[in-house]
Amino acid sequence: MAINSTTCLLLLLFSFGILGSSATVFTVQNQCSFTIWPATFCGNGIATLGDGGFSLAPGASVQFPVPQTWSGRIWARTGCNFDSSGNGKCVTGDCGGLLKCPGGGAPPVSLVEFTIGKDANDKDFYDVSLVDGYNVGLGVKAVGGTGDCRYAGCVTDLNGKCPAELQVTDSGSVVACKSACAAFNTPQFCCTGDHATPQTCSPTQYSQLFKNACPTAYSYAYDDATSTFTCSGSDYLITFCPS
Repeated sequence: MAINSTTCLLLLLFSFGILGSSATVFTVQNQCSFTIWPATFCGNGIATLGDGGFSLAPGASVQFPVPQTWSGRIWARTGCNFDSSGNGKCVTGDCGGLLKCPGGGAPPVSLVEFTIGKDANDKDFYDVSLVDGYNVGLGVKAVGGTGDCRYAGCVTDLNGKCPAELQVTDSGSVVACKSACAAFNTPQFCCTGDHATPQTCSPTQYSQLFKNACPTAYSYAYDDATSTFTCSGSDYLITFCPS
């Protein structure tokens, strides 16, 4: 479904019960030993959850009602510094130097993607994706739903396993791990050109490294079979740096 700004506004009204619709609940939890700045966007980039971005201290959590048919993504930014007007910069996951993200985050970044069903009996689709690289661990647990409601995520610290050619460093420390597409920008690694179909774009040594470390996360563009999960009538616990 194409989501424009009007649709996102209506969905937000639904989520707070203003138009009478029930909502799924996302609980976003920070188990990292450092502050993160979670970011969200809806559909075409119109933010509806947490105004698009917010600070979350170690051990803290926050809840958001999420309306039926909501589609979007959530990721963590690290090493951020914002002024009182919400202007600044993040070491990873930055989105235009703004606290309240107007769109997607700069890769490499671990992210969770959702499409919420139209009612409690309809399927929600969710996945944790490393297609844009990795910055922090991330997990999604379905709570109270029915169906194939499996855990999705990447618990392993991939920054410690990241090959030198994919590393992003800050002050001498590895803070993120690029995808091979971002590092080399070739059709083989980006699933473009002659490699733009599931039949012609196969796993590479780099995507296999991600997959071996995080079996339930997307490792490359056509990694659908083992990485997309469904559940009906569920709430979701989204944990950064899960144990």
